[in-house]
Amino acid sequence: MGMKCNMNDTGLVLSLLEQVLGSSYRLKNEEVQFFCPKCNHHKRKLQINLLNGKSHCWVCNFSAHTVPQLFYKINASKQFIKQANKLCQEDNSYESERGQGNVHNISLPKEFKPLWKKSNDIIYKHAITYLINRNIGIYDIFRYGIGYCDSGIYQNRIIIPSYNEQKQLNYFIARDIFPNSKMKYKNPPVTKNVIIFELFINWKMPIILCEGVFDAIAIKRNSIPLLGKVPSKELIKAIVKNKAKDICIALDSDARQDALKLVELFNHFGINVRLIDLKEKDPSELGTETIWKKIDNTSVSTFSEFIKGRLYG
Repeated sequence: MGMKCNMNDTGLVLSLLEQVLGSSYRLKNEEVQFFCPKCNHHKRKLQINLLNGKSHCWVCNFSAHTVPQLFYKINASKQFIKQANKLCQEDNSYESERGQGNVHNISLPKEFKPLWKKSNDIIYKHAITYLINRNIGIYDIFRYGIGYCDSGIYQNRIIIPSYNEQKQLNYFIARDIFPNSKMKYKNPPVTKNVIIFELFINWKMPIILCEGVFDAIAIKRNSIPLLGKVPSKELIKAIVKNKAKDICIALDSDARQDALKLVELFNHFGINVRLIDLKEKDPSELGTETIWKKIDNTSVSTFSEFIKGRLYG
């Protein structure tokens, strides 16, 4: 059982949040941003929805389902937690992750329109142009069920769904198609503890781990985007459970140390790991043919190479 902030009290909710977190930056659709008390990033990266109380930091992935839960996680005083509880009312629209694994209700935005259906909408044309510039064609649009929104809270965004092995939606990526956007990604306020594109994964074949969905689409075969530089607990659990034998790590060049930590982690489980040297370009920039040449020409990383990378990387 979750909780939902009363829509009539968003002003009071914002006032309470600012007492605890400091000044805010107002976005559209009752969304506000604060400095994150967990990672202390120099920019306001903790985003909170005043209507449902859900929060998420775009840097460290710290999140909470409700304002009271947020206050509890950051050790706010009991007085503030009590006030937050008074401002919010119970809501059964989603189940708590506690004791329920990864159970949560998620659906595509009601404004979602499929890109495989031609349209004269101006946003449709911009969306297609954006994907073409990212080397994504009609085959990819069909395979991943890519769509777009021309209205609503995901207005002017490409929508890329992710499905689990039971063919159930477990997440979606919402990427703004215009370059002047203040927020490139506006993803659903649900847990990221899922396996993105799990539906397409064959655990008996080499698994390629990359950072973003556009990288995974460029790699095409057996690729899982981490939506960052750290795998989710569910992904690690699935890799071990399915006894994956080979993993290729294709993170951007600025994530070298993160990649080396993954080499150490998976070597611990007896998994062969290949660390792909991407230099200054990510997989989506390199393209499918080039990235697979790199994968095929990269040997398994040894322990000595790992130590050397940690010392001189």
